[in-house]
Amino acid sequence: MTTDRELHEHLIGRQGSRADLNTPVLVLDIEALDRNIAAMASLAAGHGVALRPHAKTHKSVDIAHRQLAAGAVGVCCAKIGEAEVLAAGGVTGLLITSPVAAPAAIDRLAKLAKTAVGLMAVVDHPGVARRIDAALAAAGATLDVIIDIDPGIARTGVASAEAAVALARTIAAAPSLAYRGVQFYCGSQQHIEDYAERRAAIVERTAYLQGVIAALAEAGFAPAIVTGSGTGTHRIDLDLGVFTELQAGSYVFMDKQYLDCDLTGDGAAPFEVSLGVDARVVSANHSGLVTIDAGFKSLSTDGGVAAVRRGGPETAFFAFMGDEHAALIAPDIGKQLEPGDPVSLTVPHCDPTVNLYDSYHVVAGDTLVDIWPVGARGRAR
Repeated sequence: MTTDRELHEHLIGRQGSRADLNTPVLVLDIEALDRNIAAMASLAAGHGVALRPHAKTHKSVDIAHRQLAAGAVGVCCAKIGEAEVLAAGGVTGLLITSPVAAPAAIDRLAKLAKTAVGLMAVVDHPGVARRIDAALAAAGATLDVIIDIDPGIARTGVASAEAAVALARTIAAAPSLAYRGVQFYCGSQQHIEDYAERRAAIVERTAYLQGVIAALAEAGFAPAIVTGSGTGTHRIDLDLGVFTELQAGSYVFMDKQYLDCDLTGDGAAPFEVSLGVDARVVSANHSGLVTIDAGFKSLSTDGGVAAVRRGGPETAFFAFMGDEHAALIAPDIGKQLEPGDPVSLTVPHCDPTVNLYDSYHVVAGDTLVDIWPVGARGRAR
């Protein structure tokens, strides 16, 4: 199998080489990426809040190191497999944000705890906490843990303040565990498009979080770390002042889901689109439709459809046409574009789209400047 580097390494540094990439291809604008990283770092620092961005968005050692260099205290990982890849790449301050419960995964967690600097993991069940403690003891390791609090979606997290206190007591009795704080991620609120509606929802949920924190403090378990938030609610959460650190992830790339949201309340766009999929027209035999080479295998399908960013009319309607193809539909588009013409797309949802690719093709303007592996691609366990 021909790798991305074998296909494209000869293009690195050649002016205009983006136009010669084999498509479909995941493209990353390094200048926009770095501006996004700097903007979020500055915003968090200005509020006295730590930044621990979520690496499930990018799954990249290279991007994680850029975030750390800009001031992040670490990065988050959704699964232990992601954490293993990033730790092997020298990334420190990792927080695994999904409960680790399977016996084999717990053994891997204990092994990772011996070598990964600043590793933390969430827990949401006393029995699992005790199993992790036993595995750590057998491995001769210790681990800082965060109590995951259910924000109301019944996915993960303790379901009440009483359960949080009970779990804190279990952790306190576990010799190999150290309680550090709580996690509260309001995932279902991140993509509420209207700012006022999103703010009202977060204000209500934050009041619940404050009640849990108060119960923990009364029991002697005041959290040193209150971690959570996301790209959709980061401004609101900073204003409310409860979180000690932010887990926002998609801000580095921006996708159509977040572009459809008013993130600031004034319609301003605080972050740039740095990620895209470059495709090509492969058929143009109808005046109102052309076919491109990016279908279900090239773009996530859970966040709507892609949007044309350049190379064609931005008003063109995107429609999936199968695993390998999609249509761009617009008046006379088949007369404007020919087979072989490049088209750049803004992705619907960045996280699962990135997971479809082995590499980022890093560009500055229209020049390919590097190829970075999506190192934690497919690390879902």
